[in-house]
Amino acid sequence: MAVKVRIPTPLQRLTDGKEEVEGKPGRIIDLINDLDSRYPGIGERVSEGGKIRRFVNIYVNEEDIRFLQAENTEVKDGDEVSIVPAIAGGKGVS
Repeated sequence: MAVKVRIPTPLQRLTDGKEEVEGKPGRIIDLINDLDSRYPGIGERVSEGGKIRRFVNIYVNEEDIRFLQAENTEVKDGDEVSIVPAIAGGKGVS
């Protein structure tokens, strides 16, 4: 069994159109590095210098890793990881 990783639409071009891929158990940052070795380009869009980029949210079993152990959050076989780019914008109230 492996870790299921849900890939957001903007990154699916790096995974040959796959919405979900499998990764190895371990720390989140190691999972991202593993994905980058198989799908080059994912790593630089999700992380920088061993840290998850500020505008990328990652959830393990629907729990935000920022409230767990961030990049050092452990994932195990059967866990589901979702990568969600933050969306900002809109018009402020005048």
